[in-house]
Amino acid sequence: MPSLHWPSKALHDPSPAELVLEAVTYPHGQGYPLEEPKSHLILGDNLKVMPALLAKYEGKIDLIYADPPFFTNRRYPMRVGRGEDSRKPTEWQLSEGYADHWEDLDAYLDFLYPRLVWMHRLLSPTGMLYLHLDWHANAYARLILDEIFGRERLLNEIAWVYHGPSPIRSAFNRKHDTILVYTKSDRYTFNVDAIREPYNPSTVKTFEASKKAGFGKIPDLARGKVPEDWWYFPVVARLHKERTGYPTQKPESLLERIILASSNAGDLVADFFCGSGTTPVVATRAGRNFLACDGTWRAIHTTRNRLVDSARFPFTFQRDAEAIIPTGKQNLHCERDGNILRLTNTSNLDYWEIDPDWNGSTFQSRIQAHRPNRSGELSGMMTLPMVNTPICIRAVTISGDLLVKEI
Repeated sequence: MPSLHWPSKALHDPSPAELVLEAVTYPHGQGYPLEEPKSHLILGDNLKVMPALLAKYEGKIDLIYADPPFFTNRRYPMRVGRGEDSRKPTEWQLSEGYADHWEDLDAYLDFLYPRLVWMHRLLSPTGMLYLHLDWHANAYARLILDEIFGRERLLNEIAWVYHGPSPIRSAFNRKHDTILVYTKSDRYTFNVDAIREPYNPSTVKTFEASKKAGFGKIPDLARGKVPEDWWYFPVVARLHKERTGYPTQKPESLLERIILASSNAGDLVADFFCGSGTTPVVATRAGRNFLACDGTWRAIHTTRNRLVDSARFPFTFQRDAEAIIPTGKQNLHCERDGNILRLTNTSNLDYWEIDPDWNGSTFQSRIQAHRPNRSGELSGMMTLPMVNTPICIRAVTISGDLLVKEI
């Protein structure tokens, strides 16, 4: 069978990350304090994080969605301002997002290849991988996946199509991504009835007008059809309620179709390039557990902001001991009156949370507030469930610095 080779192609055993527990988050108190988290958010390079997970999760993950850098050779900033005019990019408040910049194609493949190998090891015998790329590198990735999984394990090549402006004038506008779907074995999950969609109204009218329209085959029009392998979903730029400002964010409807089709309630869904957090957000909403990892603090912070609104169960926040969370020198000024706590200045804060019964060890986040993506208003008052207990406050500034205060 043909395979892809390049001069630096090799597999090395990386040093596993030393994972440190930063916090346990109970979204708005759900599950506190007894429910043991089965979902985990991890800050660290996934090439080191995946080996660290091997002892517990090898052959245990039911579904992996991977949305790695695309080999675009671009750098993507993140919008951190709130309530800005989307039509005036020169006025946007920006911060570092992530870089998809490579010395050459060999360097990119050196990055991608070993990570796909680790994902294959973590997948369960009935697990599935959805690898999301575009025209820059999807052809190379398919050959690599054929080598790792076996070419017979390619289930689908899905085209996600979308609209949007383009500066291209010398070729057809490039308005689709490619999602390669591979199975670990010939046994896998595909919940066909969970992802059916209505037939086109013109199709319904055609069958109503003529019984011969389907050459003798009459579909169950009320039940709907299985989607084709080309999917139209609007990009997040057109979905105002979903936008976080994180670059290349994927729409929730796209991940919802993948998760409903290829996992069951209670399954473990992983995304090791979680970015803005769409995968864990949709997974928890659908009753799945998640493993979500990213190498940048901005991605993890954005993901957590979304999870505290959508998660139905607690999750841990862990980090590689070598991963740095930027800390700020600003002092958090607050006033406590019984069980009412007020921050006196939230103008430069993006998020804050409270452990209302601080034990001086593991931070138990029971109360959270974050700045809405559009309105720009962050609540500065919280009601504590206890009185006269030690508390710890953690906050993140708009610039991304972590602030901590014990009372």
